[in-house]
Amino acid sequence: MKIALVGNPNTGKSTLFNLLTGLNQKIGNFPGITVDKKVGFCRLESGRKAEVIDLPGTYSLYPKSKDESIVFQVLADPNNSSYPDVVVLVADATNLRRNLLLCTQVADLGIPMLLVLNMSDLAQKVGIEIDVNKLSERLGIQVVEMSARSNMGLEKLKTAIDNTSKICTQNSSVDATLFAPEAISGVKEIIKNENSYYALQVLHQHEYLTFFTPAQQEAIEHVEQSNGFVSSKIQGEETLARYRYLSTVLSNVIKDTGASRKFKVTDRLDSILTHKVWGLGIFLAILFLIFNAIFAWSSYPMDMIEGAFTWVTEVGHSKLPAGMLTDLLLDGVVAGLGGIVIFVPQIAILFAFISILEDTGYMARVTFMMDKMMRKVGLSGKSVVPMIGGLACAVPSIMAARNIESWKDRIITIMVTPLVSCSARLPVYILIISLIIPEENVFGVFNKQGLALMAMYLFGMLAAVLVAWVMKFIIKAKERSYFIMELPVYRMPRWKNVLYTVYEKSKTFIFEAGKVIIAISIVLWVMASFGPGDRFERIEQKYKPALNNPNQDQDHLQILISSEKLENSYVGILGHWIEPAIRPLGYDWKIGIALITSFAAREAFVGTMATIYSVDGGDEDTKTIRERMLVSVNSKTGLPVYTFATGISLMLFYAFAMQCMSTVAVVYRETKSWKWPLIQLGYMTALAYVASLVAYQLLS
Repeated sequence: MKIALVGNPNTGKSTLFNLLTGLNQKIGNFPGITVDKKVGFCRLESGRKAEVIDLPGTYSLYPKSKDESIVFQVLADPNNSSYPDVVVLVADATNLRRNLLLCTQVADLGIPMLLVLNMSDLAQKVGIEIDVNKLSERLGIQVVEMSARSNMGLEKLKTAIDNTSKICTQNSSVDATLFAPEAISGVKEIIKNENSYYALQVLHQHEYLTFFTPAQQEAIEHVEQSNGFVSSKIQGEETLARYRYLSTVLSNVIKDTGASRKFKVTDRLDSILTHKVWGLGIFLAILFLIFNAIFAWSSYPMDMIEGAFTWVTEVGHSKLPAGMLTDLLLDGVVAGLGGIVIFVPQIAILFAFISILEDTGYMARVTFMMDKMMRKVGLSGKSVVPMIGGLACAVPSIMAARNIESWKDRIITIMVTPLVSCSARLPVYILIISLIIPEENVFGVFNKQGLALMAMYLFGMLAAVLVAWVMKFIIKAKERSYFIMELPVYRMPRWKNVLYTVYEKSKTFIFEAGKVIIAISIVLWVMASFGPGDRFERIEQKYKPALNNPNQDQDHLQILISSEKLENSYVGILGHWIEPAIRPLGYDWKIGIALITSFAAREAFVGTMATIYSVDGGDEDTKTIRERMLVSVNSKTGLPVYTFATGISLMLFYAFAMQCMSTVAVVYRETKSWKWPLIQLGYMTALAYVASLVAYQLLS
């Protein structure tokens, strides 16, 4: 049995989807379209298994974006793999009149359906009482009250789905033939479907529907033109007719108890949190709290993870037989994986805060508050959503830009979103900050490392805004953009959902990044363990007399041999080859290797450093990678590699450089052209190089 969840944005549809399916869900794309398809499975009260499809949120069947167009495409095509047996229309019980517009449109398509009045507990709290039985009778469908956030009414919903008839019972809301009788009659003959409202929607949207043949499309186009069909005019007439119908449906159904007049918490909070001065100050304070917590709260679990991997490496070398396979496993795979796993506590804290801000309704206020500021640089408030999402990952954030109607706003948003520091940069920042910034407090409260981390995120945001301002004058478009957004009421976060988000994001970080890191670590270890010709043999011959001398420090000699072999290995030759280009930035050949591997994924920097310094060897008192990096010196100058100037230069390079193959791929997929990803790759690389060069030259 297939169930489609349909509803307006901010009605709790995704929460209901998670409640129904739990962990039993997967995300893909609708066939031929780069729009997320969320599918899950659940067991109904009767024991039947059901497939649940979460369709994108939309205010009506008339699409304003690519995501919204999916809803009608799925509901209009019985041959679509997502075509449902039952539609569950999720409505916000606190704003029923507006939500029921979509309900009446879907009902007129003739698919069996039921209505869920979500957030019914909140409706009662604000003084709204709904006569469910009367509403059900007038609509001709089952109506279920529930609260997905509170896990209230789930069993009733499952029972109602079981009891939904395969025969449509819903009442017709409007007579579609009143709007364009001749055109509808002509389309019915072409598509062989007698549903008048279905034919009307085909007239509106046929150019987006891929399941009609070219001959049918041409015939529909002819009917549209010959009958003078004006889509925008008829949409307006239909909407007015539906609201007149809803006035009769909702008569004596909704009762205001008066409690809403006392419920002004949201308004009072908004007057402060969205204030043009205090609101921005509070937002910056929240950002500082997040970045301070990332360092302060994660230090203990990070030390434990670091110690565990160090112990595994030591025990492995002492227990396993010496040889190439042991070195590959411990100095390649384990070292590379350890360089990633150690940052899971910070990733978890970051996503926990983002999830809480979204769940409470505060993130929507941030987008509203930033709209006026964004317009001055050529963007709209809708651009803030992908940019804030970029704190997690640029890939889904760029895909989220589809909801921006203006082509110019959408392109600029796509071009600047990767400048916002994503979670993949977090391990790089944390590692470098721990090397160059002392773990001290300012005024006894503010953590210096937390302040440095916040500064890096603000640099990324500022760069995105400045680049958007420049592109505002370069990219030309005639259309004007607009920003319409519904602000949800403030709610307590759902801690179960927060934990689920943290678990999912941390797991994705480990497994998705981990696969890349392990692959790169193995390749790096091989390249670092072998060299061309007889270079390694000549190095061993060079140190052979000293090794046979019992008065020499044998441990120190082994470190010298390992370092010299690394410089003469394939990876050392590669690093030295690019060193002249990066030396003005303060980087040595080892950092150069990390820059190359980071083009697969930014977080590969950490795994690369871990692998290189494991192969390079280290003093017995400095067993961890961070400690080895801290005491490393430039072989030519004899000075420390990771000075303050080098560290700042390196963080700025990673803040601005386009080092993510996945982002390049998704920009190509979203723009359907190599022009934009190549421009993006070029300007970001140039920006990163210049910023790093200036920073290093000034600070050194």
